Amino acid sequence: MTTITADRSDTAASEPTLLSDGRALSGAVGDLIRVVQFRDRDRACCYDLSVSQFYALKAVAEGGPLTVNDLAARLYLDKSTASRVANGLEEKAYLTRQRDPEDGRVIRLHATDQGTKLCQRIEEDLASEYASLLADLSPEVRAGVTWLVGQLTRSFSARVDASGGSCCVVS
Repeated sequence: MTTITADRSDTAASEPTLLSDGRALSGAVGDLIRVVQFRDRDRACCYDLSVSQFYALKAVAEGGPLTVNDLAARLYLDKSTASRVANGLEEKAYLTRQRDPEDGRVIRLHATDQGTKLCQRIEEDLASEYASLLADLSPEVRAGVTWLVGQLTRSFSARVDASGGSCCVVS
């Protein structure tokens, strides 16, 4: 079990509002994740994919041939779940499995032309939807929102165990 500890006394003394800001951010990010999850689910279903299948297809289409282990790490899933997701995409002819030409023991997932085109179509749909969300904002605010979300993503990603997850105790 991993234990995460933080010396909150130093932080609280130097910035008394930091903990309340952290609570507010936690609530806002949690709400955003739930809404986006349902929106992604509804969008992916229009294309006969689960959200996990869309994310997996995108990872393979954009990241080049991946092993199931690579896919699992990118999606923060365990290997068996990633394998099931890949199987579903293979059944729909969006992915294929091919032996690595340099190491025949390794099997890599490849996006088919059909899978790549579907991924691009979904991405364009999403980009149009996000553009309509940003339409009333100035270019500076749009850039700031994108920068902030990217910073948060990098910060969260640095704290995630990509080997399939772990439990932790915060003290």
